Amino acid sequence: MALCMDCKKELTRLDQNAYRKFVNRGSTSFLCKTCLAKKLGVEEALLDRKIEDFRRQGCSLFM
Repeated sequence: MALCMDCKKELTRLDQNAYRKFVNRGSTSFLCKTCLAKKLGVEEALLDRKIEDFRRQGCSLFM
């Protein structure tokens, strides 16, 4: 069970893979999507849209 580095929330696979895509592909510690959005200075909805775009493009992290 992986936990968010900031808020200690239990992470989903999507949380982990979003962190890998937007920050560091080889990371072994992660932020949840909410904390990641805060760190990047964007709204969480933007991350959701980008994830959906990557999914449509066939990105293996979001299949």
